[in-house]
Amino acid sequence: MNPSPFLRAYRSTDRAAVADVCVSTADEGGDSRALYPDEELMPTLFAEPYCVLEPELAFVLDDGRGRAVGYVVGTGDTAGFAARFRDTWIPRVAHRYPAPTTPPRTPAEVMIGLLHTPERMVLPELAGHPAHLHIDLLPDFQRRGHGRALMHTFLTALHDRGVPMVHLGMVTANRPARAFYDRLGFHEIPVADPGPLTYLGRRTAVDDADRAQGRGSGGVPVA
Repeated sequence: MNPSPFLRAYRSTDRAAVADVCVSTADEGGDSRALYPDEELMPTLFAEPYCVLEPELAFVLDDGRGRAVGYVVGTGDTAGFAARFRDTWIPRVAHRYPAPTTPPRTPAEVMIGLLHTPERMVLPELAGHPAHLHIDLLPDFQRRGHGRALMHTFLTALHDRGVPMVHLGMVTANRPARAFYDRLGFHEIPVADPGPLTYLGRRTAVDDADRAQGRGSGGVPVA
């Protein structure tokens, strides 16, 4: 009998598996290794700092054998997180990714530039949605209710902390992701200069209908 996937809190031993999920989904939902050959780069921006700086808001989908095959990470205070990213995270990784001194020429150099500008996370249009998140699942575990369950677990954790609203930034070209967020009740937040991203937000409160739909991952309730 195959083990059933289930949700649990992130553990430090999940680091490599979470990084693999990040790399495997970082190119508009697909594998990013051809675009970013350094497999540590994308997790260093979009996964690991959350697991290190705010581990209480890091949750994974366990495949039932102990391996993380999906995750949701984030923060309840984007401005505070950006400051800690600047003061605490960048010094830990700058030896691998020094601050750029010339305009970027490759996609990887663009990402290194983002690494050194955490203030980009703080936009005035998002002030009413102080929390933000990143969520990713390996393709084999998508469209089975696990993403919804991860999201509701994260939203409930934020709500229990008294954080009323959350946002995320998604690559506009990733249409399947937009459909997923629409089904979860996210709405678009207009931003003056969003670049390649679309910003979405919603309340953190999860109502009874959300909870009923969010049961999954081996029948484990999201809260």
